[in-house]
Amino acid sequence: MPHRSAPPADELADGSEPLQRRRRKEARPQELLDAALALFVEKGFAAARAEEVAQRAGVSKGTLYLYFPSKEELLKAVITQNLGSRIVAGAELVAAHPGTATELLNVILVDWWTQLYDSPAAGVFKLVITEVRNFPEIAGFYLREVVQPAHDLLGAVLRRGIAAGEFRDVPIDHAVHSLVLPLIMVCLHRHSLGACQVDWQIEGRDFIGQHVQLVLAGLRAGAPNPA
Repeated sequence: MPHRSAPPADELADGSEPLQRRRRKEARPQELLDAALALFVEKGFAAARAEEVAQRAGVSKGTLYLYFPSKEELLKAVITQNLGSRIVAGAELVAAHPGTATELLNVILVDWWTQLYDSPAAGVFKLVITEVRNFPEIAGFYLREVVQPAHDLLGAVLRRGIAAGEFRDVPIDHAVHSLVLPLIMVCLHRHSLGACQVDWQIEGRDFIGQHVQLVLAGLRAGAPNPA
């Protein structure tokens, strides 16, 4: 009877891959995105090389390109995974929330943004603000996938509060910018001055809560109109 050689170490008798190896492949895109975000924030998108991303993720450059055909596509995936998907989840929360607009803004802007601030995803703002000018395609993608959906989401909550008599009638666009831009800046600070050994620092979590309460106080119906 002819001798039958054993299957390779990475292959089962039926020709399929072991479960551990399949799980490793399934986890690889996330490992590449995590490595890319960390390296892009650390070195800058323009300065970081695809080879370095692959090396940090423990794979070859060829493997990286199997999942992401270019460094620009890799950055788009980083933006989508870290910010775009969060905004989609926020929209689902808004649609299902039965409470007041004030409660909803507290959930979105305090709870959600604190989680964002505490995660590596906050570094995406540094990438976009410091480098997007040199990459128009990325700028357009960021506007479509992050800026406009987030603006529409918060605008809808403000309109809900105005219609219910909870908030005074304010210019929606300016109100959204007033809510969001300081929160973006505190994330930027964490990954710029906040990453340096300097005496002047911002306690981001406290700032987020205090900022949102300050703006909400100005939005409430019956609040003095600064105009």
